[in-house]
Amino acid sequence: MPDIKNPKFAIPIVLFAGLFWSFGPYVVRHISEAHTVPWQYLFTRGLVIFILLNIYLFLEEGIEFYKNYLKIGLSGLIGGIGLGIAMTTFIWSITNTSAAITLLCLAAMPFITALLGFLFLKENISTSVWVSIFISTIGIIIMAFGNNNSGSFFGFIFGMLSSLGFAVFSVSLRWRKDTPKFTTVAIAGLFCVLLSGIIILSSESSFLSSGKNQSLFATHGTLVCCGLILYSIGSKHIPAAELTLLSLTEVIGGIFWVWLPWLGINEIPSTNTIIGGFFIFIALFYYSLIMKTNKRFIGLN
Repeated sequence: MPDIKNPKFAIPIVLFAGLFWSFGPYVVRHISEAHTVPWQYLFTRGLVIFILLNIYLFLEEGIEFYKNYLKIGLSGLIGGIGLGIAMTTFIWSITNTSAAITLLCLAAMPFITALLGFLFLKENISTSVWVSIFISTIGIIIMAFGNNNSGSFFGFIFGMLSSLGFAVFSVSLRWRKDTPKFTTVAIAGLFCVLLSGIIILSSESSFLSSGKNQSLFATHGTLVCCGLILYSIGSKHIPAAELTLLSLTEVIGGIFWVWLPWLGINEIPSTNTIIGGFFIFIALFYYSLIMKTNKRFIGLN
């Protein structure tokens, strides 16, 4: 078996994690009338994530895995709810705007995380990081101006809220580093199940969509879990700076799959999206370069 502590193997593993996640928007685009079944989507995907992650924890840690839930504390609850909100707003974003807009909003997450860490954890932000944040902000503003119709702008706002939710999750892990990460993600899945379940019951709707949609909901949940497991294996052996760049696999792949004509969607990003995305990519690249001296590892476990 290859030594995954060797970056030569850990890097491809993390890239494959991003590849799994990148198929999420493509799967969502094949959901029939996705904007009419967001709660059914969240219920099924959240349930799949919760079940699969607990199965993985059981296989990894044995019957004692349940003790992780006793260790989550306030930071785990906040992180789980933040991630649950990110999962919820993701579907509202991608069903109201292009996949490129949603994914590029998520690409801004490292900078939102830095700001939240500065505000709540008193983490210092260097001048170079402020420059990265400024460059990415320009890109976000350009994308925002490109969303002229109300529906698309609505999707952009939810994309930013999703990025904020992921940032809250990241900051919660920094706040208390011994918080069980996988358990926090499982709580996020449970949050989606409970929230969507309440909404479905109160509206007297069905918990299930069509057979095709249900299989796509479950597929997306499975992709999320497979990506998380691969990410957890590889990320423990790669410094945070490299992970910032490697995470772009999800963004680039996600935009590519929904654009590739022979895959049946052919969703072409607008000019503003391309220009704004270019600024965000420049900011991420610069951010990763100035963080080269940071050998902190952020393995998910």
